[in-house]
Amino acid sequence: MWRHAFLAAALFGTAGLCATVAPAAQAVAAKTARTSNVVAVAAANPAKSEAQITIDNFTFSPPQITVAVGTRVTWTNRDDIPHTVVDSNNPRAMKSEPLDTGEDFAFIFDKPGTYRYFCSLHPHMQGMVVVQ
Repeated sequence: MWRHAFLAAALFGTAGLCATVAPAAQAVAAKTARTSNVVAVAAANPAKSEAQITIDNFTFSPPQITVAVGTRVTWTNRDDIPHTVVDSNNPRAMKSEPLDTGEDFAFIFDKPGTYRYFCSLHPHMQGMVVVQ
């Protein structure tokens, strides 16, 4: 990245540098804003315990988990392309924005039940959280 910024500054002056760096700054701001929303949800509803689900190779892993009421479940995208986490029920209790590689989505399950979910970009990707 620094080579591109240096080259842009050399060729176009500081205006080229600003144009090169600005998209990266916007991407960081967008990720920070998304993370802040998750933290705000967690602060409003403190989780009793936590569970992790990984998204990789077009698969939720583990595909099914059982958790206690109040558990915060975090999905982390380890795949090379974006994915979402969307509740199969209507109305939807949870719906993530598209998650890029390395991004997380968290949801606190505060009611018992079976929550089936899928990736809205790749509907064959499905999983389930059982809350007891």
